Amino acid sequence: MRTPPALTSVRRVLAAAGPVVVATYVLAAPAAAYDDVHAAGGSPSGLTAGRIGPTIVAVLALAGVVLGVLALRRRAGRSGALGAVALGLVGAVLGVVFAATADGGLGTGNGLGGAVVAAVLGALAVVLGGLALARFRRTPAAPSRGGARPSVAVDDR
Repeated sequence: MRTPPALTSVRRVLAAAGPVVVATYVLAAPAAAYDDVHAAGGSPSGLTAGRIGPTIVAVLALAGVVLGVLALRRRAGRSGALGAVALGLVGAVLGVVFAATADGGLGTGNGLGGAVVAAVLGALAVVLGGLALARFRRTPAAPSRGGARPSVAVDDR
């Protein structure tokens, strides 16, 4: 039995998202352990350890938004819509997790800004993917070639 292409695509997206999630937590751990930027009293700039995880999650959510837009334009198909929903869920959930665990406010180097962006983009990707899935659900299937003919009502009066 052959797996439908839509499920294969979703499995590939989820298989690619798994290592990204693990890498995000591994890279975010030093941010919780070391607080050198705050101890020095300076303003953090650049990509600090606390910003790496939310940035990666925001990029995943942005990829979900792109897939959702492509699915709405019917270029990515149903599998693109499912991928948008999957990436959007990962982005929204991890964005909220990072925002909840950020120690400081915006500009402190803890990744709160990236986490908020990831949560918003993730929610947008879920909405776009859901709209695309609803559109694919409403679209009638194309008639098959050589299959059964459509039934026609005959009036036998």
